[in-house]
Amino acid sequence: MTNSKKSQKKPLFLSWLQLKKERARLIVAIAGISFADVLMFLQMGFRGALFSSAVEFHDSLNGEIVMVSGRSRSLISLDRFTERRLYQVAGVRGVASVSPIYLNSIQWRNPDNKQIWDIYAIGINPEHQVMNIPGVEANRQKLRKPDTVLFNLGSRNEFGPIAQQFESGKAITTEINERQISIQGLFKLSPTFGINAYLVTSDVNFLRMANFRQPGLIDVGVIKLQPGADVSQVLADIRLRLPNDVKVMTKSEYAKAEVAFWNASTPVGYTFDLGVVIAFIVGAIIVYQILYSDVTDHLPEYATLKAMGFRDRYLLVVVFQESLILAALGFIPGTAIALGIYRITNIATMLPMAMDLGRVVFVFILTAIMSSFSAAMAVRKLQTADPADIF
Repeated sequence: MTNSKKSQKKPLFLSWLQLKKERARLIVAIAGISFADVLMFLQMGFRGALFSSAVEFHDSLNGEIVMVSGRSRSLISLDRFTERRLYQVAGVRGVASVSPIYLNSIQWRNPDNKQIWDIYAIGINPEHQVMNIPGVEANRQKLRKPDTVLFNLGSRNEFGPIAQQFESGKAITTEINERQISIQGLFKLSPTFGINAYLVTSDVNFLRMANFRQPGLIDVGVIKLQPGADVSQVLADIRLRLPNDVKVMTKSEYAKAEVAFWNASTPVGYTFDLGVVIAFIVGAIIVYQILYSDVTDHLPEYATLKAMGFRDRYLLVVVFQESLILAALGFIPGTAIALGIYRITNIATMLPMAMDLGRVVFVFILTAIMSSFSAAMAVRKLQTADPADIF
């Protein structure tokens, strides 16, 4: 009776002994859970990179209010509107300045291999601080010169080793839409799932390079408010003044609209969410198979414990603790592997793949739920263990 009570106080010890007894099965379980965790981390990592890279441009805008065409849906699905709409709000109380931005894909020639790629050009007024990006702010006055641009440090390799050559002091010239241009500086914006690289130039240079664009039709308007101005009140006043052919919103609303486009209007966000669900199901099946096999193999021992007076509750705790031990043991290598893959993916694609504490905690909770769910399925076999049947 003493030994029974002593064992009853230590179900965790019994759980670990059972797992450790079958080392091969334990290794398979850890590998399976790690695999599921890596899948979940990757799907969440790509989803996070999708959203964070998609709004880097939006977050960089130096203004509290943004104006776009009423038909614009995202940065890769723009429509133009007349510049007059932007200047109509310059006289609204609380508005300090307005700045137009031109956006368009144009053809970039790799200066090394002469291959042509689409690059996303941003045309700004170099007299205004339109973008809060150190490289742009430090070099925007250089854009006054004809045919000059700033190149994106976050560009993928197919655009050429521009950053390395520029930082080594080499003068770099290439062609954009068959017009020769020179690189005058570097800045950093991450590529997105729809944009491989950016360049920044002046509005005048932009219209020279994108000679198919009509002057006076812009893509984004940035509205800077006076210090202390009430954003909500100014926004309401602007909306009253303008017709509904343009959308006026706060900068945060502009970023949320971009995220909503990628999450709901494209299959990309749905695909990553589905990937997390599939990884969860795969992990649950693996843990269930391991625990079910363990319960089946030790059914005589469990029946003996029941015959000695141990209640079903104690035996269920043993199985649930096994599942949580497996969850913890599989989570540690899974997280380490995911961190390595994040780093490799960031280097290869320049996407902002980064691990954060919230994601780590969330995946651990999912892993614990996944393992507990599997344990709940496996213990149904245990509840049927009858000493009279087994012996």
